[in-house]
Amino acid sequence: MLNIKKSPVHPGDFYFSFVPMIQFDAQLHLLIKNALAEDIGDGDHSTLSCIQPAAAGKAILKIKDEGILAGVQVAEKVFRYMQPDVQFEILKQDGESMHYGEIAFEVTAKVHTILQCERLALNCMQRMSGIATLTKKYTDKLKGYKTQLLDTRKTTPNFRLLEKEAVRIGGGLNHRQGLYDMIMLKDNHIDYCGGIVQAIEKAYSYVQTIKPGLKIEVETRTLDDVQKAVATQKVDRIMLDNFTPALITDALKIIDGSCETEASGGITLDNIESYAATGVDFISSGAVIHQARSLDLSLKALPLN
Repeated sequence: MLNIKKSPVHPGDFYFSFVPMIQFDAQLHLLIKNALAEDIGDGDHSTLSCIQPAAAGKAILKIKDEGILAGVQVAEKVFRYMQPDVQFEILKQDGESMHYGEIAFEVTAKVHTILQCERLALNCMQRMSGIATLTKKYTDKLKGYKTQLLDTRKTTPNFRLLEKEAVRIGGGLNHRQGLYDMIMLKDNHIDYCGGIVQAIEKAYSYVQTIKPGLKIEVETRTLDDVQKAVATQKVDRIMLDNFTPALITDALKIIDGSCETEASGGITLDNIESYAATGVDFISSGAVIHQARSLDLSLKALPLN
């Protein structure tokens, strides 16, 4: 995300955001700018009415839930956007287990800064921690298997950057960031194009002439689709959509390592291991984001010494 670090979920591995660091910071800056503008409007009149502009204060982020902490570095960016010289002490890192009563960070700044940034920082951290926590439950089920967990584009509009970062913090991998960084031929593309082979051939030609290096993934709905996709020798990954584990096993025999494989559709915490046991490379899940529950965190004022 903001820097490269040791993975808190898989010690020894390194991870970094799917979005390059400079691009991530630029997108986060814009997200914070727009979110604060939405919240503050023509002025934080609650604060303006009773707090002197120069008044300084201190606050702590109190944890009131159990799970995986995410968004601490984002919260720091929120406060520094409003006041670059804030004192921000991180007491728990992104990716660490969190427990009721712990403190994640302490911030010292102008009271106006603390009060105006409070809700945005909390909204980001509560949502991200919920996603990271649910993702960790999924990735824990995959321990011992080669299969890796991917997220999807089933995200909240204008908040995808941080939702996908939360998946990373929880131990998952990002699929594509949007429509621009990978060709993914889904059922509607195929049906509009007139068939799976036609869609693959046109996509391959597009990559060769317009966008060299862009990866091609194709969604398959039947074993016949799988055979046709493999025969083209022009795709980088085959998605097996709504296949049972038994059908995935059959599909993997057809694919025979010729490209990456991804299982998707109908996969839950209860059955994910049966899919991983097939040996499929990836399992994608929109649930880790759209079914995640925001966790309970609060920002509490402290008296200055």
